[in-house]
Amino acid sequence: MGVLDRFRLDGKRMMITGGSRGFGRAIALAAAEAGADVVLVARDPQSLAKAADEVRDRGRQAVTYAADVGDPSVCEDLCKRVLAEAAPIDILVNNVGGRDLNVPVENQDLESWRKYVDLNLTHCFICTKMIGGAMLPRGQGRVINIASISGMIANRGIGGRHYETSKAAVIHFTRATASDWAPRGVTVNVICPGLFMTEPNKVWAKSNPDVIKTFIDAVPMGRAGEPDEIGPLAVYLASPASSFVTGASFVIDGGYTLW
Repeated sequence: MGVLDRFRLDGKRMMITGGSRGFGRAIALAAAEAGADVVLVARDPQSLAKAADEVRDRGRQAVTYAADVGDPSVCEDLCKRVLAEAAPIDILVNNVGGRDLNVPVENQDLESWRKYVDLNLTHCFICTKMIGGAMLPRGQGRVINIASISGMIANRGIGGRHYETSKAAVIHFTRATASDWAPRGVTVNVICPGLFMTEPNKVWAKSNPDVIKTFIDAVPMGRAGEPDEIGPLAVYLASPASSFVTGASFVIDGGYTLW
């Protein structure tokens, strides 16, 4: 097998939460170009349909599920459906997340805290347990979690530490699960992006331009990332090229965390 062949995903099926836009869409399209079929999960049926069509345009199969995995009971039901209807899943990408609420810790209520912890962390646990757990009897599989450099640092000028806290937990959940599953053939790794111009961040930039400028000014490369720059890294972690990699955190932030 040649070096480039080791990055192929032919015959594999990848499930991506938050798969219709942003990182999820970019990963789906990159995986499709590498030969994988995809299962896309997101809340908006229209954006799901559009992303699925883009996958099919690349010659691969796409199955969609409209569901809010930030709700634990919905997430569990979704995983049961996927295992019954679209198995086997060879690669799981836990991508859903967000911090829409900008409120200081002293003003945040318990309900919103739990909501965002469920969105960023609990869904990752449920999907890993159920979809990733189904890989264990086969003795092979890949789990890729999308965390954030916010799990390693505290962001400046942004309130609501539910995001930093839950993303830090995703990073360590990745490491702990990787240690358990390494002898059983399933790798678990995490990607930690910095500032990328996804749809939510474009909206955020319009209402918080000073925060975005402060962030970009601190990036050694002098710019934000684009979502399609995540795709190749996800393909690497999903592919045979990363066969000896597990429990690793891959920072992709233009150098922001160097300073």
